[in-house]
Amino acid sequence: MNLSGTILKYFIPKKYPKDDLIVVCDNLDLEVGRIRIRQGGSTAGHKGLQSIVENIGTTEFIRIYIGIGRPEKGITVIEHVLSKPTNTVEQEKLNQGIKLASEALLDFAKGKSFVEVANVYNRRQNNNSS
Repeated sequence: MNLSGTILKYFIPKKYPKDDLIVVCDNLDLEVGRIRIRQGGSTAGHKGLQSIVENIGTTEFIRIYIGIGRPEKGITVIEHVLSKPTNTVEQEKLNQGIKLASEALLDFAKGKSFVEVANVYNRRQNNNSS
């Protein structure tokens, strides 16, 4: 996953508008299962995103982040990212995040704009948090 851009550059022809690209990835800074939709911006140290940027030459693509939360004390980031959720509640939250991200992707595929999709899903997450 850290080298995602290496192969991606072969699937995106030079004439393809790279700002139509949608990348789904994990995010340590989001609560488990929460999603956030953004366009452009930094890679924030995410090696997979960095590989994509280096290989396609732009940061201007849509990202759907799925939260995986921060590791517990004594667990490295690498161990956390590569491990399964530690309990049923976390697994259910992660599954819900994956479901929401899938729904957002379908909305993009149906032709909805970035603003429409981001407003619905980013707001939906804020309204459902307690």
